[in-house]
Amino acid sequence: MKPREKLLQLGAAGLTDAELLAVLLQTGTARANVMSVANQLLKQLGGLPAVLSAPFVQISKTLGVGLAKYSILQAASEISRRTARNELDKQPIAKPLDLTPWLLAHLSGLPHEVFGAAFLDSRNRLLSIENLFRGSLTQTSVYPREIVARALQLNAAKAVIFHNHPSGVAEPSYADQQLTSRLRGLLAQLDLVLWDHLLVAGDRVLSIDTVV
Repeated sequence: MKPREKLLQLGAAGLTDAELLAVLLQTGTARANVMSVANQLLKQLGGLPAVLSAPFVQISKTLGVGLAKYSILQAASEISRRTARNELDKQPIAKPLDLTPWLLAHLSGLPHEVFGAAFLDSRNRLLSIENLFRGSLTQTSVYPREIVARALQLNAAKAVIFHNHPSGVAEPSYADQQLTSRLRGLLAQLDLVLWDHLLVAGDRVLSIDTVV
């Protein structure tokens, strides 16, 4: 059964990652069918999130994936991000891990580290969620004073900080723990709460406070 026919019969949830990707790509090439192209992309880039976040220079290395198919993948990725943000805006956040869909849509699969923060008011309503610093494959330079300044600018009451591990290792480093402690102290001096520090590793989001 072809991926599109399977989707219509079972629904999108019944498809594998390769089949979902094949539906987006629509066609293969003269030498490889669409499922072969989809599987090659997943194998080369390391999974669906990585495919959706990969730059064109990486995508184009796979046979049959040009600007038209890349545009479709980028549109699908942006739809996912906007949907996740719209869900956050609907109601107050009950717990930090409610940010998981947004974090996975924005950070999962990235080849570099990103550090950001979600700023909340006293009723746990989202004021802003932002990527603040960009790093390399293994580290990011983070400036706590800039985070504090942004919280004050937004008149926030709470903050949830987050970053990703491109390696997929779901374990906070010593530097992660030290940063959490330092930033929590800085915010507390201004009567602001650091609610949590979330770590994105592959398709998982973990609370560093819980892990530690």
